Order: sequence, then structure tokens, then C-alpha cells
Amino acid sequence: MIFDILLPMFLLMGAGYCSVKLGLLTIEQIKGLGSYVIKIALPALILHALASKNLHEIWLPPYLFAYAGGSLLVYGLAYWIYKHHFRYSLTQSAVMSMGGAMSNTGLIGSAILPLIMPLHAVVYLSLTLMIENLVMITMVLLLAEAGLQVQNRTSSMLIKSCTSLIKNPLVIAIVLSMIAVIFQIKLPARLDDLLNVLGKTAPPLALFVIGGSLVTLSLKALDRQTAILALLKTILMPSIIFSLFFLMPQASVTLEMQHAATLIAALPMPIVFGLLGQVYGLEQRAIAALMLSTILGFIGISILIAFWW
Repeated sequence: MIFDILLPMFLLMGAGYCSVKLGLLTIEQIKGLGSYVIKIALPALILHALASKNLHEIWLPPYLFAYAGGSLLVYGLAYWIYKHHFRYSLTQSAVMSMGGAMSNTGLIGSAILPLIMPLHAVVYLSLTLMIENLVMITMVLLLAEAGLQVQNRTSSMLIKSCTSLIKNPLVIAIVLSMIAVIFQIKLPARLDDLLNVLGKTAPPLALFVIGGSLVTLSLKALDRQTAILALLKTILMPSIIFSLFFLMPQASVTLEMQHAATLIAALPMPIVFGLLGQVYGLEQRAIAALMLSTILGFIGISILIAFWW
């Protein structure tokens, strides 16, 4: 089964890489495809898959507690390391720590997880996206802005963050799905068929985009600080989250749930980490850590897939 999963994955990534390398597509076009996946295909996949389920199938408190708890633990450790050991400012520590505690769930997770557990992948992806978008990103932005100590800047950023979350297609899809499940609302057949068609394009296109993005891989700013962050992300975070499931009531925890959370935690850092690094003056370190985590992350998830599936 390992070859059935990994071979198509790496072939699609190779096709994306070659398309950019040979000049068939530009980096800007690859970014456009990535935006399509995140803003259209993945929300469609989530809405189609979740709206047809019962509440008990998608409401998994043990998963939420373990994944959120693990993310916050790693974030706190990373913050302490960069604030007290490397002497970063509050703002820089807040942003750097994000790289160690968040995954590229929307793009890479949506490409890989459906290949491994097609029946429940969207549930785990949706719950993880809720944690990352509603908890982690909001917390990072508030801490980063608080560190700037500019009057009224923090409240302004909070308003912007809330507005951005409300407009985020992934968040909208999750909220609409929850409403449909809670009130047992069935989507119109034609709309559901359209969402199904769009959703099916998310995993293959996501892998294609990832491959095309690798053309820009650069580790020029790699040093001990970026290496530590990449190791926190790709090794410590999945290890902590895997371990936290043993503390949960075993009657409510499944092996699939534990494996899904660990695999998502082992994914590389999210692209938004590189973007925030640019905004807060950490561009080179953030990009280098992001690229290193991409390499280590794919090695890690390949090992996990080979071991578990």
C-alpha cells in the first residue's frame, strides 16, 4: 500500500516541479492554482463531505483537546527558546514560534490525508483548520502586535484578524457545514454534485502546486535558530500530539484519530508563516525554516505512512 500512496503523490509533485522548471508554468500561475485549492476546491470538499454527516461523526472533543493542547505546548516552548535563549523581541518570538506549532494543513494535508483515510480525512482536516485559524493565528497576531507597543495598533489588528477570519472561505465552509449538521439541513442535489466535482480537484492539484513551489527552494539563511524551529515542527510537535492521545479516555480515542493528528502535526510549516515573517522583519529566517521543514516534513510523513499504512 505504501507505493500506492507515495508513488502517485511524488509523481504529481514531480509533474508540478517539471512544469515550472521547463517553463510550462510560471511561479505566479502556480500561486494562482494554490489560491484556487485553498479558496475554492478545499472549502467545496469540506462542505460536501461534512454536510452529509451526523454530529457525532464530526464532533471529536478528544481530537480537539489533544491537537490544540499539543500545538499550544510546542508554541510555548518555542516562544521561551526564542525569547529567553536567543533574545528575540516579543513580536519576533511570537511569529517565530508559530513556525514550530502550525502545519500546512490546507494545502499539503488536504493532498495527502484523503489518499490514506478517504472516509474520515475531511473531518480531521476541518477540526485541525478550526484550531489553526480560530486559535493559533489569532493568538500569534495579537502577541505580535502587542510587542510593537504602538497605541491602538493591537485593537486594530484584532479587528482585522476577525474580519479576515469571517471572510476566510475555509472558515465559512466549516461554519456552514456545522450548521447543516446541527439542524440536519440537506444540500440541494445539484449543489452537492457541484461541490463534489470541485472538491475532488483539491488533493491532486494541491500536490501539483507543492511540486511547482519547490523550484524556489532556498536554504541560504539556514542557521542553528532556523534548524531548531524546523526540528520542533517536524519531530517534537507530532511526538507530543501522539503522546497526548494516551492521556485521553481510551474509550473515546481511536487509532485512526491518533494517526491522523500525528500525521498532520508532522507536516511542514504553513506558507502563512513565511508571509508573516516578511511582515515582521524575519523574512530570511522564516523562509529558510519553512524550506527546511518542507524537506524534513516530507521525509517524516513518508516514514509514518510506510510504518502505519
